[in-house]
Amino acid sequence: MKPGIRLKPALLFALLAVSLSFQARAAGNVEAGKDVFATECAECHSVREGKNKKGPSMFAVVGRKAASIADATYSDPLKASGITWTPDRLDAYITAPKKLVPGGKMKYDGLASATERADLLAYLATLH
Repeated sequence: MKPGIRLKPALLFALLAVSLSFQARAAGNVEAGKDVFATECAECHSVREGKNKKGPSMFAVVGRKAASIADATYSDPLKASGITWTPDRLDAYITAPKKLVPGGKMKYDGLASATERADLLAYLATLH
């Protein structure tokens, strides 16, 4: 890039999201992640855009601000968290939701397997 040229924030964010998406896919197995989602997440979350269940849709979750889907319901602690769902933040949340967001309403104790989390993150990164 030439000196003095600045990227617009929206373009910069899009480039960052694409980069994070590629990193997540490289770290895990997308097909295995789809299976992890089915067994660990699908009861409460959908992967379809605009389809919320007990929890919000996971469509385009990577790079999204927490508690930002208008027609989903969120706990006050998650609304106040200021979290943006980067792969690192998603990993921490999936590992121990109550630790990252104390007082949150997600009724899930966490996923201990680092391999399964990497696979799940790789799958979530494809949902856009």
